[in-house]
Amino acid sequence: VNQLDQMTQQNAALVEQSAAAAQSLKEQAERLSDAVSVFRLAPQAA
Repeated sequence: VNQLDQMTQQNAALVEQSAAAAQSLKEQAERLSDAVSVFRLAPQAA
């Protein structure tokens, strides 16, 4: 039971780390999107 509790706590910590990493990645993606939004490509001739 003790080992199961320990594994559950480790899993919960990993879930928190994953959620924080996902949030950070989302914020970075939003900043990148804002940064590149100033660039426009010329239309391609067919």
